[in-house]
Amino acid sequence: MNDAQRGAEPTGPMRLQRWLAQCGVASRRACETLIQEGRVAVNGQVVTQLGTRVDPQRDEVKVDGERAKAPSRRFYVALHKPPGVVCTGDDPAGRPRAVDLVAAIPARLFPIGRLDEESGGLLLLTNDGDFAQRVAHPRFEVPKVYLIVVKGAADRSALEKLQSGVWLSEGKTSPARVRILRQTRQFTTLTLTLHEGKNREVRRMLARVELPVTKLIRVAVGPVRLGSLKRGQWRMLEPWEVAALTSGERVTYRPGRPGRPGRPGRPGRPGRSGPPARHRRPPRSRRP
Repeated sequence: MNDAQRGAEPTGPMRLQRWLAQCGVASRRACETLIQEGRVAVNGQVVTQLGTRVDPQRDEVKVDGERAKAPSRRFYVALHKPPGVVCTGDDPAGRPRAVDLVAAIPARLFPIGRLDEESGGLLLLTNDGDFAQRVAHPRFEVPKVYLIVVKGAADRSALEKLQSGVWLSEGKTSPARVRILRQTRQFTTLTLTLHEGKNREVRRMLARVELPVTKLIRVAVGPVRLGSLKRGQWRMLEPWEVAALTSGERVTYRPGRPGRPGRPGRPGRPGRSGPPARHRRPPRSRRP
């Protein structure tokens, strides 16, 4: 077990939502929702204030009647989410969930961000709330890259609007990086890079510039690439990938062929492409 996978002992008081995220209950933002819904109790008293602080060494925290405990091991997983699979933790409709595809991992995982039901591609899952916050929050500017097919030929004005930001109901989106890969009269294939993760943001942005989406796949999150993972397959993140996402480094390295991915419900072997050059150890000097 490496340092990235080993659970850290909490020290001193901290915000309640952060402690819940460290326990792997959900992402920090989702934990805020749990608190506001009155599903969290501290020392037997229901708490709904987000500013509440707890001491993990002294206070007993429960979510839906179950005590929250820090996991003894951290997991970081890359999954190829198929279309038709939802990212929610609890689905009353009984639809297949992303967490069901990684059920063989002995931990309670949650998705970092979301892909809507119709979309597929790279989805990261973890039981480390601080790591999820680092990857998902816009202020850390972790790029998410999408491969998209839209109907018709994308004109220059539509691309310029995407690159400068478009107005949605909650405000203007951050500028996107757009690259056209192929274009015909019927379809345009492009990549779009964002640092945000609003609800169905990519589809809404493209609809706003009158480019209907026919296919949407997330192919990268920071240095992590979808690679050769098939639908429903997953693998553990490499230590250098976790380190790069945690440190906030802008890694431009593009991994080659990864190691054998995991089948649905089975763990994958770690990739063999290796870290970027600046993460490698310097060569040993030879004696003359």
